[in-house]
Amino acid sequence: MSQLIKGASMKRFANATSLPSTFINSRVLRDNYKRQMMSQNEVTTRALKFIARNAALPQRLRLEAQIQLTSMPNYTRTTQLKGRCVDTGRGKGIIRDFRLCRYQFRMQALQGLLPGVKKGVW
Repeated sequence: MSQLIKGASMKRFANATSLPSTFINSRVLRDNYKRQMMSQNEVTTRALKFIARNAALPQRLRLEAQIQLTSMPNYTRTTQLKGRCVDTGRGKGIIRDFRLCRYQFRMQALQGLLPGVKKGVW
């Protein structure tokens, strides 16, 4: 389900983005868009951060790199990303290893859908 949403046909996002193959609501769409834009700009961001933090470079070059970093859109920053459940889109109580919220993790573990996970008995 990797359809592309064109910027001209859908004015929700500035750039074209692909739809996630999981549960879809507005929060999931927004988070998915931020993830795609962050991955597209990751190389540029890392290069600018390296230049800005390198003390061996001239101060003017470092300052210009810092200005370029701060002028980049918010949705290209890693701090904007939120871990969400791939089944429900819930943003709280996420178990990172499985990318599921705690309730979905419990239900799928009890049904035997998660390999290597079983109910603890002691």
